[in-house]
Amino acid sequence: MADTATIARPYARAAFDHARGANALAAWGDMLRKASLALSDERVAALVGNPHVRSADLVTFLLDLVGAANDANARNFVHLLADNRRLGLLPQIAEQYEALRADVENTVDVTVTSALPLTAEQSAKLSAALATRLKRTVRLHAEIDPKLIGGAIVRAGDFVVDGSLRGRVE
Repeated sequence: MADTATIARPYARAAFDHARGANALAAWGDMLRKASLALSDERVAALVGNPHVRSADLVTFLLDLVGAANDANARNFVHLLADNRRLGLLPQIAEQYEALRADVENTVDVTVTSALPLTAEQSAKLSAALATRLKRTVRLHAEIDPKLIGGAIVRAGDFVVDGSLRGRVE
């Protein structure tokens, strides 16, 4: 059987191409992210593939849940996924869509995990330094992990810098 990432790729590309043409990259990214989050709920996930739930009803429910019920293109896209039994791929589709979007917008999502919360000044300095290093606009996401003891771990895709005290000890 083909890898789920391989199966999700053409759907992500189609959604991206449509959204780019409609100048709605952010809206589609938001819709895909919310739909994949909804599907991660075990109660909603149980409906996918359930023979007692019609795909049209599931699509309507999902689009109502994510606030995209009035978007005809989103409805068509999610119907296509449901008809082809691909709704379970929404998390991979959303992930690949965001990667395509980041390439076009020349942005990168950076996760900084630190032992203590970063101050606004630290966040700004780190964002500026990473923007220079990565040659992209940085969207910084901060996480806190007291187990690091001190320092931080910076992740941007495959780029990882472990400057944590725990990393040095290990």
